[in-house]
Amino acid sequence: MHAPHSPNLYHLAKVARSRRSLLAFAALAVSLRFGNSILDAKEAKGPPKPDNLLGPDAALKRLLKGNDRFVQGASRVDDFRRERPVLVEGQNPYAAVLSCADSRVAPELIFDSGLGDLFVCRVAGNFANDDTLASMEYAVAVLNTPLILVLGHDHCGAIDATIKSLQQDKPPPGHISSLVTALAPAVKASLQQAGDTFAHAARQNVIDNVNKLRSTGPILNAAVEQNRLKVVGGLYRIDTGKVDIVS
Repeated sequence: MHAPHSPNLYHLAKVARSRRSLLAFAALAVSLRFGNSILDAKEAKGPPKPDNLLGPDAALKRLLKGNDRFVQGASRVDDFRRERPVLVEGQNPYAAVLSCADSRVAPELIFDSGLGDLFVCRVAGNFANDDTLASMEYAVAVLNTPLILVLGHDHCGAIDATIKSLQQDKPPPGHISSLVTALAPAVKASLQQAGDTFAHAARQNVIDNVNKLRSTGPILNAAVEQNRLKVVGGLYRIDTGKVDIVS
């Protein structure tokens, strides 16, 4: 008797490759047929923080409620271990804040906010330069942030340096002169007013930068005109922790 014919190993391998190719082709066909649906489903996935989906007025109200808790010493204790994984794939902050770089002015603390709640830009003197404008445009156009707050504060070192520089007609050292140049218009306007030049300058600087953000095209001014964005100003009182809306 002859031994049973052994299967041709080359043939079996060829069949296996053919089956894998067929499966791959089928998977590709499914992907092409339902690809848009898959993408749509991914895009339809809810934002990482649904509570942050607010209109401009509601966002401002929430911001000020957080500040009230901070002032009263009743800030919440957030579980950052829970928040971190949720934010891995994205962010949807409910407000953007342009604040001073002063170490005493920390927006996330002042407004008792968690991770992913605030989109913050900080520079000494809280003024909007090209980089700040680009960052705020990103917050509004990409992240759909409904509120921008320009946050000044009392006892601001940048304002003080600018006042002294202009009064003494002496430029400060190094790159600090760029801060003086940016803050000079607000300080010069305040020098013409009676009363506390320092307080007037801090307030005027906030108002000037609110107006700049509101009017800058093509993204921010359009969002304001369409009522998708509110731009306001505030002053932080270091001694009390209170934020007063000024514009």
